[in-house]
Amino acid sequence: MPNQPPPVVSIVAKSGSGKTTFIEKLLPALKARGLRVGVIKHHGHPTLFDLPGKDTYRHFQAGADVVVGASAAQVAVFRRQDGAADLDAVIAEHFAGLDLVLTEGFKRGPYPKIEVHRAARSSEILCDPSELLAIVTDEPLAVPTPQFGLEDAGGVAGLLVEWLERQA
Repeated sequence: MPNQPPPVVSIVAKSGSGKTTFIEKLLPALKARGLRVGVIKHHGHPTLFDLPGKDTYRHFQAGADVVVGASAAQVAVFRRQDGAADLDAVIAEHFAGLDLVLTEGFKRGPYPKIEVHRAARSSEILCDPSELLAIVTDEPLAVPTPQFGLEDAGGVAGLLVEWLERQA
């Protein structure tokens, strides 16, 4: 179905545990398997993404409802938002046609999760094991969830490909 939104998996962890670093490793492993992947980064602060002093920021501050920065390398859209964004609506609007969307954060969201766990950051996992597709960790954990080392992006990519096949 062409209008069907892509499957979503949230990469979650305590701050400083390595979510971004793991996603940087996971993306090439997913791309090597032929997947088209998008990422949504949760920004939990009531601040703007755009940078003060930039033209796009100045246009937004002057009252534009939508500002688009476009170049040969990328397009950035800044849209005025009243309250929390509806994640499903954002995915439907911006990620149609992709095979998978990864969210960084959204640990309380409804999507299946992969938790990045570091022993130095916490002795416990954040999520209930029933929410987890996998745990990426630097120590073995006594939970009934597939576990991968912090460097095993290929293993996690393989698990995600199998999961996607079951979603089809």
